[in-house]
Amino acid sequence: MWFLIVAGALAIWAFAIAIVIILERRSAAATLAWIMALMFLPVIGLVVYRLIGPLRLERKKLRRSANRRVIQEALGALAALDADGAEHVQLARVGMGLGEASPLRADDVDVYFDGASAYEAILAAVGAAQHHVHLEYYIWEPDTIGTRLRDLLIERARAGVTVRMVVDGAGSSHLSRQFLAPLRAAGVAVAWFNPVQLGSLRLRRPDFRTHRKIVVCDGRVGFTGGMNISDSHSAALSSAYWRDTHMRLTGAAVWGLQRLFIEDWNFASETWCAIDPELFPAPSRSGSHLVQILGSGPDSDAYAIHKAVFTAVNQSTDRAWLTTPYFVPDEPLLAALVSAGLRDIDVRLIVPKRGDSHLVDLAARSYFPELLAAGVRVYEYEPRFIHAKTVVCDSDVAVIGTANLDNRSFRLNFEVAAIVFGETVNRRLADAFTDDLRVCREFTRSDLAAERFGTRLGQAAARLISPLL
Repeated sequence: MWFLIVAGALAIWAFAIAIVIILERRSAAATLAWIMALMFLPVIGLVVYRLIGPLRLERKKLRRSANRRVIQEALGALAALDADGAEHVQLARVGMGLGEASPLRADDVDVYFDGASAYEAILAAVGAAQHHVHLEYYIWEPDTIGTRLRDLLIERARAGVTVRMVVDGAGSSHLSRQFLAPLRAAGVAVAWFNPVQLGSLRLRRPDFRTHRKIVVCDGRVGFTGGMNISDSHSAALSSAYWRDTHMRLTGAAVWGLQRLFIEDWNFASETWCAIDPELFPAPSRSGSHLVQILGSGPDSDAYAIHKAVFTAVNQSTDRAWLTTPYFVPDEPLLAALVSAGLRDIDVRLIVPKRGDSHLVDLAARSYFPELLAAGVRVYEYEPRFIHAKTVVCDSDVAVIGTANLDNRSFRLNFEVAAIVFGETVNRRLADAFTDDLRVCREFTRSDLAAERFGTRLGQAAARLISPLL
């Protein structure tokens, strides 16, 4: 009798959660993963679901969407700017069709492949700022570079420059009140994005964080890419430094970064950042580069960065070279890479030999057989951790951003990516990719054949939960 009652209760529970999850209209893999988790781990699964599932996200989504509507209406002129002469107009239209900015002209585009040069450029731009400095980072460490940048921000604030900074509540959790106190005392406005507040039962939300790295100075100079504010990106500051890629923009293309920062500031801060003409100054000259800034996050189901990368790979006619520290593709992106390989496109992928998550490494390697079978060449970067997130397609499309090639970046994090049209940046990224290959080991079919049963089983198991990684 008791068995029938328990069985009936479980059946009702399973049916109810299946209906709820299905109505969310997630991907099939994510839907099945959540249903299985809630069915077999009902108590733990329900707690996790309440913390990182869509119910609480929807409440934040409403507030954030309101900010997006206000700012996009105020900056509607961005979409009307002339973008003639851009290659791959269809690729640009993907982002524009999803509500992102059109390609805008940049006077200069500089690319950095080491932390030392990137940080020096950022410090120089901040030091020269006269009106405002805006910064947004997932990780800001109170180490050498973090302290140096903090002290410079204090100096600029005391000189009358408006300084606003957004830091993620999870990634920048090492920042103490003592570290931030001098900033606040100097008039720097600091906002925590999704702060961790145990007292109010707001636990760390791994699926709702800003993974963006943005610096904007006077609305004329902007930075983005893979580098956080951390000594780990600089060989001069850390013996275990990461290989990464960052970029500097000047001109109207910076407005896309400014728009994303203001959205995040108005979401995270208690003080509103009004639209000031000086935040979007007219460019001094017509730039020679065309750059499209794309943003994506869980406040929208547009997933602009995912669709742009998918389109760029599908449109490739010669090569598609991708570098990522975390490779857990969904079915569409995997299909795009496989079909490009089958079309005899030169498709190459660089991933770390050893990442900072063994589970993600296992999941990533579960996709290697399909890639290798299609002719895609896979390389493991051996010297250290590679944190760059870049895409090089043909000779005139380059992508530099903060998004990894995984579900978390494409759908759960707030990310930013810059698509640069033209040969100059494409060539620089291609040269860097070629240099990286010199210290990579190619993963081949013989490596697959040599894998032990336990390794293959672990990879298959990790792949089952890849939509949640």
